[in-house]
Amino acid sequence: MKVWRTGAVAAAGLLALTAAVAAAPTGAAATAPQVNVTVNTSEGLGTIPATGYGLNSAVWDAQMNTPAVQGLLGQAGIGMLRYPGGSYGDIYNWQTNTAPGGYVAPGTDFDSFMGTVKTIGAQPILIANYGTGTPQEAADWVQYANVTKGYGDKYWEIGNENYGNGYYGSPWEADDHASKSPATYAQNVIQYSKAMKAVDPTIKVGAVLTLPGNWPDGAVAAGDSADWNRQVLSIAGSAVDFVIVHWYPNGSGAATALTEPAQLPGELAQLHSEIAEYGGPDASRLGVALTEVNASVDEDTQPDALFGADTYLTALEQGVFTVDWWDTHNGPQTISTAPDGATDYADLGVLSSGTCVGSVCEPAMNTPFPSYYAISMLSKLGRPGDQMVRAGTDQQLVAAHAVKQANGNLAVMLVNKDPANAYTVNLNYAGYTPSTATPTVYTYGDEATAITSAAQGTSAVQTLPPYSIQTVVLTPSGNPVSTLTAPGSPAISQVTGTQATVSWAPSSGGTATRYEVYRQFGTTSELLAESTSTSATIDNLVPGTGYTLNVLATDQNGDLSPPSDPVTFTTGTPSASTCAVDYQMTSGWGNGYVAALTVTDTGPSPIDGWSLAFTFPGSGETLSSGWNANWSGSGQNVEATSLSWNANLAANGGNSASIGFVGNNDGAYPSPAAISLNGTVCTTTYSS
Repeated sequence: MKVWRTGAVAAAGLLALTAAVAAAPTGAAATAPQVNVTVNTSEGLGTIPATGYGLNSAVWDAQMNTPAVQGLLGQAGIGMLRYPGGSYGDIYNWQTNTAPGGYVAPGTDFDSFMGTVKTIGAQPILIANYGTGTPQEAADWVQYANVTKGYGDKYWEIGNENYGNGYYGSPWEADDHASKSPATYAQNVIQYSKAMKAVDPTIKVGAVLTLPGNWPDGAVAAGDSADWNRQVLSIAGSAVDFVIVHWYPNGSGAATALTEPAQLPGELAQLHSEIAEYGGPDASRLGVALTEVNASVDEDTQPDALFGADTYLTALEQGVFTVDWWDTHNGPQTISTAPDGATDYADLGVLSSGTCVGSVCEPAMNTPFPSYYAISMLSKLGRPGDQMVRAGTDQQLVAAHAVKQANGNLAVMLVNKDPANAYTVNLNYAGYTPSTATPTVYTYGDEATAITSAAQGTSAVQTLPPYSIQTVVLTPSGNPVSTLTAPGSPAISQVTGTQATVSWAPSSGGTATRYEVYRQFGTTSELLAESTSTSATIDNLVPGTGYTLNVLATDQNGDLSPPSDPVTFTTGTPSASTCAVDYQMTSGWGNGYVAALTVTDTGPSPIDGWSLAFTFPGSGETLSSGWNANWSGSGQNVEATSLSWNANLAANGGNSASIGFVGNNDGAYPSPAAISLNGTVCTTTYSS
């Protein structure tokens, strides 16, 4: 469970959130502030996986397999259970149900756990013991689970947080290997995967990575040529089927924690980029599992619930196939008071352990905490197979997510992170026309002990209580709907600075007369291309720019199909330019990094005095300092101008200027996609 966390507090988000709360009117006479939410059902974000709504179990938890807990987890719609429990995965022996150095409660053995999995209709994700185990021990577990018992357990992790074995200076994960390097871990992962798949070739094996922007991401140990992620992916990427990351954000206080789900899209996008670059020729098949997450702030009160609901959907919208909350039971720690006045027991579990710290006791055993209700609210929004679609809001204190349900209904989840104020929510739609029927609204209010439902408001306006999660379910109007299915997941090829080719599998369920390729631009869909075949070439793209596309089919009546899953890519820089820049990330430490740039004049004329400019792609990136140039930064925009001694760049690559900078990052820190020299976009390469 333990995660080493470093990083700067999201100061700007905290100040903005605090200021907004302070400035908002309160009291019965105050007019509720307005928020505008737009839902675009033509912008698909993928379907909800059966494994999407996950939770951690742990062998120290004597309650984990009781009927009461099974009932609560089944009611919450848990689709994946992780076992045997965080760092215990690297000391646990499944055959003896022991964990030397740790406590194992009665009734928590593997078969008992699988009884709970089957009872609630979930799937397991199992941690094969890397730290103190062997490939043969893991293979024997696969043999027992899937051959002897016929459980059909599909997902297997190799270890827990193995970068926490002391190799980078912070030890908490057991590791008996003589070498604790990422290269050793990766080589052993290959042996684990080979042994386990020899028993059951249908299983999927996962390797441990670290989420970009979180320690020890970017750290390069003495004697290594790259950080943990690059080495593990480069060596073991072709031997595994998915990667595992954990996320415990590093901010302090509820206000900061509630801003942090907005970091996830950038961090996961950067992770996907690393997988694509280092994971081997078939890296696109590698899934991503977020197998531990918790705000670690006001853990068993309303802020953690709001964080949880927002985080689950944000991660799933970025293509993660499971989000596993930490954890079922955990126990109280230091007692404090949450912003809404509730007692915070510092218990990371979703259910009370019923124990005490001094004279302060938790509620009765298995009493649900707010985070439990947050997970339960997810199934009110959407169930496995339903399609997530784009939703946007103009108020950072209100998050919005939307799902097009299989029955044609549209559900919109609204998360109010303001502890003091209700909001009047103005709902707008693109690609969907709701009926005039009064929507059904599910609400989990501040510190409530149940989820309520009522027919209330309209499809256009709802009232969102303070510190609440609300899901509005709308029925469609009688407008005709295409019988066509969504086109297959698009693939991108032949990407240049200004052009790309997109292809897809055809729609079924009718005759598609043409296909339309749209760019997701906020909640606005921008038509980029049309085609009567299953591919299209998109022209006039901007160099060094990210694009997210959906494909929709049109039937003979002119009605559109549901959107395909999204595909994201970044255009390159010009292959022929009068300048070239090599960009190399040389080191990092979770909340900062060092980059070195080599600038060359490849044109026919010399340059006397130069200015290099780029924009950080990550919203949490800022310039700290630099060398060999006059560096300046304004938000995400950076400029470096020449000094007297390196101002002259000879024509045709006659010499180069070597410069560099130190960057700060709060979350993702992707490299700039386009770098300009004296206003000209340069050919840019990225060295590792």
